[in-house]
Amino acid sequence: MIKIKTPEEIKIMTEAGKILAEILEKIKDKALPGTSTEELERLAKSLVLSYKVECSFKGYMDYPTCLCTSINEEIVHAVPSKRILKEGDILSIDFGVKYKGFHSDMAVTVPIGEVSPELKRLIKVTKKSLKRGIRNVRPGNTVGDIGNAIQRYVDDQGLGLVRDLCGHGIGRELHEDPQILNYGKRHSGEELKEGMVICIEPMVTLGDWKIKKGPDGFAFITKDNSFSAHFEHMMAITSNGCRVLTEI
Repeated sequence: MIKIKTPEEIKIMTEAGKILAEILEKIKDKALPGTSTEELERLAKSLVLSYKVECSFKGYMDYPTCLCTSINEEIVHAVPSKRILKEGDILSIDFGVKYKGFHSDMAVTVPIGEVSPELKRLIKVTKKSLKRGIRNVRPGNTVGDIGNAIQRYVDDQGLGLVRDLCGHGIGRELHEDPQILNYGKRHSGEELKEGMVICIEPMVTLGDWKIKKGPDGFAFITKDNSFSAHFEHMMAITSNGCRVLTEI
């Protein structure tokens, strides 16, 4: 069932989104060659305490940490570890916090040091595909309109679009209805209505879109080991469009 949020609830989620964006910006700044993803996790825990919020992911379906830190061929949900970031890697950071009973969720992919032109393009296309999806968020449109906009853009760029993972509604629960697929047909699926809060999160690869489970038991990685990027924003649907809640 899709849950419509009250203006008061959206105000709390706006605050949660702002806190999340500020914390993630500080974590991004420390994603440098020679740093381990475990160090980024420690920083996240410290910032969560200082902002007086909770980690949304830790404990969710037995996930053991606050951050998801997915490197190169890892798409999403990789557990922070002693693995050291190297020049030329790309790192996808997925993170959520809970504030006054409501969750927020976002993801970014960052280059580690200087990366190849191919990887710069992968990051740029993935980020732009999210913007294409957001442009279609307004009352009366459907989740299919969002997915179709993302799919058409990524397909035009000749990159792979992960189909087995998707965005979602969000609120008191981290994952709520509806599912927001990154592909689909225009005018299909659930209608978008004022008061809904959703997360759109395209995941794009340099190769094939098929995925498999990673060795840590939580991560999803590309089946062909091609590199992958991931961006996500949380937004509230308003009377005249939408308002992104996870921007500084």
